[in-house]
Amino acid sequence: MTTEREATVELDPEEMQSVLKRLKRAQGQIGGIIKMIEDGRECRDIVTQMAAVSKALDRAGFAVIALGLRQCITDPAGHEMDVDAMEKLFLSLA
Repeated sequence: MTTEREATVELDPEEMQSVLKRLKRAQGQIGGIIKMIEDGRECRDIVTQMAAVSKALDRAGFAVIALGLRQCITDPAGHEMDVDAMEKLFLSLA
């Protein structure tokens, strides 16, 4: 039995502020979508907003991976993340 080593990179909280901002914006959009559904809004409007939220979440995920890559490149000895683990994270968003 093979155990997969857990990839770890602790991201700088200051650098994560832009990601948090994106996620909070997406959180607000999700609330708006819920309200649209409850109000019986048109399917096109709902799907348009859902696509926007999906894109925002994808971008936040890619930003997290980019920050992790940058940290691994600038301080490779300080992180346990290997290229295969980072690639797997990246592809999980695709």
